[in-house]
Amino acid sequence: MTSRIPQTFQRLQANGKKALIPFITAGDPDASLTVPLMQSLVQAGADIIELGVPFSDPMADGPIIQRASERALAKGMSLTKVLQLVAEFRAADAQTPVVLMGYANPIEAMGVQAFAEAASGVGVDGVLVVDYPPEEAKEFGKKMQQSGIDPIFLLAPTSTPERIRQVGEVASGYVYYVSLKGVTGSGALDIDEVARRIPQIRQHTGLPVGVGFGIRDAATAGKIAQVADAVVVGSRIIEEIEKSSPENVCERVRLLVSGLRQGMDEVKV
Repeated sequence: MTSRIPQTFQRLQANGKKALIPFITAGDPDASLTVPLMQSLVQAGADIIELGVPFSDPMADGPIIQRASERALAKGMSLTKVLQLVAEFRAADAQTPVVLMGYANPIEAMGVQAFAEAASGVGVDGVLVVDYPPEEAKEFGKKMQQSGIDPIFLLAPTSTPERIRQVGEVASGYVYYVSLKGVTGSGALDIDEVARRIPQIRQHTGLPVGVGFGIRDAATAGKIAQVADAVVVGSRIIEEIEKSSPENVCERVRLLVSGLRQGMDEVKV
């Protein structure tokens, strides 16, 4: 049993393209809009969707994604309901990989084995648990892979060669390089520094490298696409959701993500 993620990267590489991975929070602004928003992301050119599992203390996230979690939790979103939304999305889309991004507590509360079976059953392809460090996640990673789910891990500008090697040993699907020190939505992105770091990561893993945090427009997405295998965009999309009404949110998000896709596709890679 394997996830859809490796074949997605293989297809993109064969076509000379890079992966666009947008992030939204499940249940924000409302559970009834999550699947339509996911479908809008695909229509706009998303290759993989990162779906946030709302959590009350999202330590890696800045104020924008924190607010999205708060809105979703206030309306009763839970890990069980997130999995139901993935099942609903899968009923109409059997191809687009879905990665759940969140924190350990909801998974531990459900039980790792029960989560692996439930997530696999609805068609989840990957899981990124922000607060599972790689040196403590070997058993977790093994259970995910046995269920056909790729365990995805974060790397940071401060990650040592030893930490990169540890991630390379337990990760599959892709690795997510956090381009900034700090939380989501913060700071200015130093593209030259990202370009220097990615070859160091590649020395320790053959997995595709996605870059996120701080990517807000088509020009930046295009520059990152020149050096990375995937571009991850979250806070900017959540901002658009915040500014939209329930009636126009899907169209506004589709237009934003289409622009990012265009910026990436105009780059010769």
